[in-house]
Amino acid sequence: MSDKTAIEWTDATWNPMTGCTKVSAGCDNCYAETFSERFRGTPGHYFEGGFDIQLRPDKLDQPLRWKRPRRIFVNSMSDLFHNDVPDTYIAQVFGVMALAQHHTFQILTKRHGRMRSLLGSDDVIYGRSFESMVRNVAHNTRNNLRRADLLIADDLSWPLPNVWLGVSTEGQKWVDIRIPALLDTPAAVRFISAEPLLGPIDLRDHLPHFTDLGSPPSLDWVIVGGESGHNARPMHPAWATSLRDQCATAEVPFLFKQWGEWGPCAPYDQASGVYDFRHGRGISLDGTLCMPGERQGNAREGLAIIFRAGKKSTGRVLDGRTWDGYPGDA
Repeated sequence: MSDKTAIEWTDATWNPMTGCTKVSAGCDNCYAETFSERFRGTPGHYFEGGFDIQLRPDKLDQPLRWKRPRRIFVNSMSDLFHNDVPDTYIAQVFGVMALAQHHTFQILTKRHGRMRSLLGSDDVIYGRSFESMVRNVAHNTRNNLRRADLLIADDLSWPLPNVWLGVSTEGQKWVDIRIPALLDTPAAVRFISAEPLLGPIDLRDHLPHFTDLGSPPSLDWVIVGGESGHNARPMHPAWATSLRDQCATAEVPFLFKQWGEWGPCAPYDQASGVYDFRHGRGISLDGTLCMPGERQGNAREGLAIIFRAGKKSTGRVLDGRTWDGYPGDA
């Protein structure tokens, strides 16, 4: 929760709240929950309450103290649009982002419905629209901090130009549910994170159609990655390359984050100087796993051999190179 992170697609993380609850298969092996629950019940520890929802108002102004512009992943340890987070607190988070115009904020959620209803509505909440709440918070925060350098124009742009909104799409089911809600939400940039990628995904209905000048909003960025950790589920290489090719056709930036625990390269034993093929498995296009020499009827079709080698060993090279596209790249 600082201005440094190992997450490949961002520069820093900011957690004005922590804790969450599971909503779909992509949550099953949540790294944030695993980390937080290690300290549940430890007196005085930051995560004494484990992964229970906890607002962290002392962290709200953190990005305002970071002078160097950076990409900031908002709530790497939670979900900003969780039902237990008050609307007024979300407005406070947006108010800080409105003030910190030198940063780019990346919000990733699995609560697509609340995101759309809150950000895409003119409904009055506590006597104000959400946009006016954000504007009011920004002015009050600037005044309370006595920061004359934090200029906020009365005609503040909405949606905020430095805020990117994204949804997690671990499989086709959530592509079909979450992306339409994302595209119906006002945002400067819209993206998806297909991590962990648990099956094949077809995004063609949500990528730009360059021949139609009246096209509806579409995705601006796609992140893909396999799962890491002890119980990681493997990713078929074709699932990743298919998304890469779909993005290339639509000229949408593509970022391959990682293979994760499983990858297409056998682990290399430095001591013996040989590759270790003992942990190889076959994975079919539908995700069925088998031993490399085992036949399982139609599951054999499209079989790829993958190895459990650990995130560090599998790396993030796809088809001989890294893929680090970002919105706005020439």
